[in-house]
Amino acid sequence: MSTTTVQDIRAAAGALVAAFAEGRLDDYCGAFAPDATFVFHTTVQRLGSTAEYRALWQRWVEEDGFRILGCTSSAQLIQHFGDTAVFTHDVETRIATHAGEETLQERETIVFARTDDGGWTAVHEHLSARPAA
Repeated sequence: MSTTTVQDIRAAAGALVAAFAEGRLDDYCGAFAPDATFVFHTTVQRLGSTAEYRALWQRWVEEDGFRILGCTSSAQLIQHFGDTAVFTHDVETRIATHAGEETLQERETIVFARTDDGGWTAVHEHLSARPAA
């Protein structure tokens, strides 16, 4: 795997995580392909598109007052497989809702696909709870 490819994948992942951490929903959703899929331990069903995820996010905001206060990524691993890359990391996310503030400890896998212009777009996200050490 070339150093440039790893840097490009790391940059795409970093931009996605930064947009999430800063609550920039347009930039965050823009990092995903329209037909990306999402599997979260907090939802009962798989989400079949970025639009479906965005609608769920909007419902969280409207019903629960959901806000991202910050997110830290650690233990990052990038695996490159031709036109696909797998990014895994641990995430500590601070959120606020009407119920108060909470810090979530989770693990995340994001699958990236190379785009026609040579960039990388996220096509799948899987989020799971991270057990206490």
